[in-house]
Amino acid sequence: MKEFHFSEKDIGVISKVLGVKPVKRVDNYRFVLENKKENRKLSLEIYPNLAIGSQVGNLISVYTLNSHIQLHFCTGYVPSESLGEVIFISENHGRVSGLIVEKGAGCSVYANLESSILSGDFTQMAPEVMLSGIALSVAEHLIPDTE
Repeated sequence: MKEFHFSEKDIGVISKVLGVKPVKRVDNYRFVLENKKENRKLSLEIYPNLAIGSQVGNLISVYTLNSHIQLHFCTGYVPSESLGEVIFISENHGRVSGLIVEKGAGCSVYANLESSILSGDFTQMAPEVMLSGIALSVAEHLIPDTE
């Protein structure tokens, strides 16, 4: 598992893409996103340095009105101003999980994908598998080669 540390610069990039300033707390950065038109609201918390079991790492947490989502040991992220979203990635032993936070207060999660799906031939995949592969394929450069 590749170790990744969020810097102040990373928080600034994420803030710019999501269009909100974070509140810096003792142990995390908190972004509150609201989309009144679609009646959506979510809170994104980034814990750059947190005890997780017997290790120390980062934690991405998303709270919505009816869910709580976490991504442990994020190994990188891809900001996209054009899409208005940030994709947080976690890779461990060839398996990839991704949490996508949208500027419009939307959130998607894809967990435990075989990393080869990200660069596979999408035309040969079932639509359900293809969706996750396409969604996370922009983060393929963050995944170490398994060869």
